[in-house]
Amino acid sequence: MTITGAGESVTGNSVNYDRFQELKSFDESKAGVKGLVDAGITKIPRIFVRQPEDLAGDGHNSGDPTNTQITIPVIDLSDIVSRRADKVAGVRRAAEEVGFFQVVNHGIAERVLEDMLEAARGFHELPKEVKTDYYTRELMRKVKYVSNFDLYESRFANWRDTLFCVMGPEPLDPQELPLVCRDITIEYSKQVYKLGITLFELLSEALGLKPDHLRGLDCAKGHLLLSHYYPACPEPELTLGTTKHSDPDFLTILLQDHIGGLQVLYRNDYIDVPPVPGALVVNIGDLLQLISNDRFKSVEHRVLANQLGPRASVACFFTPHLHPSTMIYGPIKELLSEDSPPVYRETSLQDFIAYYDGKGLDGNSALTHFKLQR
Repeated sequence: MTITGAGESVTGNSVNYDRFQELKSFDESKAGVKGLVDAGITKIPRIFVRQPEDLAGDGHNSGDPTNTQITIPVIDLSDIVSRRADKVAGVRRAAEEVGFFQVVNHGIAERVLEDMLEAARGFHELPKEVKTDYYTRELMRKVKYVSNFDLYESRFANWRDTLFCVMGPEPLDPQELPLVCRDITIEYSKQVYKLGITLFELLSEALGLKPDHLRGLDCAKGHLLLSHYYPACPEPELTLGTTKHSDPDFLTILLQDHIGGLQVLYRNDYIDVPPVPGALVVNIGDLLQLISNDRFKSVEHRVLANQLGPRASVACFFTPHLHPSTMIYGPIKELLSEDSPPVYRETSLQDFIAYYDGKGLDGNSALTHFKLQR
């Protein structure tokens, strides 16, 4: 595998730098970012290098003193029956103001969380020749390993590899999952799905709707597990683990390890989402912002590259994704009034995903494309 360093080019002349060829070389290696680290690189390849203004931009460090006091809300679900109104109010505030919150006492045993993270690391640390069987950019493959789903669309590659598993709505054949993470992925999938149902009920009530309203719109019909792996980076100041983006789903539940690096864009500043032992991070997705007519916020977030590592995380995306559906999504009628007209046009899930994937993680929200012109 021939990959050029940050200060080099294919021909030795930066004017003649062939970015596509370098992307192709990286992709065809099927070794991902982990393969670069295993090769002992000390300079990151040029496809990962960002301009200083891109790294420091997006309003980062705008100096708003009020932001230094902001922390991501933590919601305790242990007494959800006896203090339901309080939980609904907490979820409403978090979903409307920050778009992110953490949940504790959520019912998933700490052993399951630890085993899931260990299995995620275990897959990415398999020998290359074992992992390459799963490496593909085939759209409809239910289990696949890939580095940068938008490698050829984005301006910069991210310092991250991913194992992508479609766990529903159709049951996944366990034999399709890598043995190293098979049993725990199935167990975690079942438990995180149950938690998702609870959260959708709270979110429905937070909108003033019946608890089963969002479920009735198929918001919980399907879910994907994305096991991300961020190797230690020799030049973290030159790149990002994940570009600024919002999620193309209804809801995301994230399991992150102790390394940290996740940041949320809040009032033009990045706020850290610190690892809390036993907690899961929850964030509103683009589709929930769309159907809530901007009541709930799908906020942009990113992951920093780090010399520490590897960092592992497992994101559960609640969305039917590419499963055939005739459902059309637009602002929920019960939320509309003369004072609150629809902000977005209706769209199918397939059209939304096609637009999101087609543009890649370019730092711009896909929701803008679906806004009604006024």
